[in-house]
Amino acid sequence: MAQSRTKTETERNKAAVLEFLTTAFNSKDFTALDRYLHPDYLQHNPFIPPDRAGLRTFIAELPDAGRYEPGAIIAEGDLVMIHGRYSGSTETPLLAVDIFRFEEGLVVEHWDVLQDEVPAKDTVAGNHMFTDPQAGRA
Repeated sequence: MAQSRTKTETERNKAAVLEFLTTAFNSKDFTALDRYLHPDYLQHNPFIPPDRAGLRTFIAELPDAGRYEPGAIIAEGDLVMIHGRYSGSTETPLLAVDIFRFEEGLVVEHWDVLQDEVPAKDTVAGNHMFTDPQAGRA
């Protein structure tokens, strides 16, 4: 029973992260912050203020052309990690691994690692840096 419940919670957390990122960043629907972020939400990105209000301001100031594309997503326990692409806000798209920690069914903490996307033709390996494994595309 506990294993089934944990799997259900893990799947729910993954779905919450996908919905949060696409709703907040693509639609600038700030109700997503209230629905998915814990009141004690803590942000670890050094360029974003550390709470929900700071994240709201950050997203509001992004250009309307800004988009988030989800890629691979994995979860274990109370953690969800997602590989994604942020585009339209900077000259070069940014690739990210966002890490979310859940508490009481809500995101309570967030870390990220960001880097500029390099076109496949300009990489030594010749491979794309971002792929959507569910769609089988780069």
